[in-house]
Amino acid sequence: MTEATTERAELTELLTEQWEAIAALVADLHENRWRTPSELPGWTVFDVVAHVVGTESFLLGEKPPPHDPMREKIDVRSLPHVRNETAVLNEIWVDRLRPLPGARLLELYREVTDRRHKALNEMDDAEWTTPTISPIGQVPYGRFMRVRLFDCWMHELDIADALGVRVTESGRRAELAFAEFAGSMPRVVAKLGKAPAGSRIAFVLTGALPQTLRIAVDERAAYVDAFDRPADVEITMDSGLFVRLGGGRRSAADHLDNIAIAGDEELGARLVRNLAFTL
Repeated sequence: MTEATTERAELTELLTEQWEAIAALVADLHENRWRTPSELPGWTVFDVVAHVVGTESFLLGEKPPPHDPMREKIDVRSLPHVRNETAVLNEIWVDRLRPLPGARLLELYREVTDRRHKALNEMDDAEWTTPTISPIGQVPYGRFMRVRLFDCWMHELDIADALGVRVTESGRRAELAFAEFAGSMPRVVAKLGKAPAGSRIAFVLTGALPQTLRIAVDERAAYVDAFDRPADVEITMDSGLFVRLGGGRRSAADHLDNIAIAGDEELGARLVRNLAFTL
């Protein structure tokens, strides 16, 4: 069995589990609960699920439904949270699906994720490794599916937070989704947090995904297994909060009591204020 085959089998299984986890969250919702606002600008719980429907439909080669002429047409490019062409397509799908009742959206969601599961199972290694346009540029298709796992995992958290319910944030799919998320952190601390050259930064994460992320900023920022000297700053917080800050879902200013900074407090405060890199 090749490495690509093994990765494809695991990611297909984890994506399917992830889609089922989202479906379970909304399976018994009353219609008004579907319309609960989420922390994503302009989107309700319904819209988050519609976004997943749209993305997975797009990956099956499908186009958004036609605009209903009885509804006012919205210029999605004018919405303040729409900042690029990917967001434009996302918003078109959400807008076109929005008139549906929640129960019908869930039917569409189950149908499209079933077809995506089948399509992934039927892929061969050549298709899995084919260069493909994705939100992170042109990458092998399998790499894109790791991004999809992260995106869907984050949206499970978005829905759970909106509905005020708790979900398990540990386990294998959480670990792979978090690894995809954490891969951007060296760039984030250097570019957004403006960590100075030569600095050593440790994020000590507790909770569901406990681990220590060590970042050395030299010619470029990168993860290291160990520092060559004591860290300039050590930032401790729950892994769930870390993900939500990085995802732009929460503001560090609202959670200062849940974040401990040891060492260079000015640098630490600047870093936690500038963790958001995806939304």
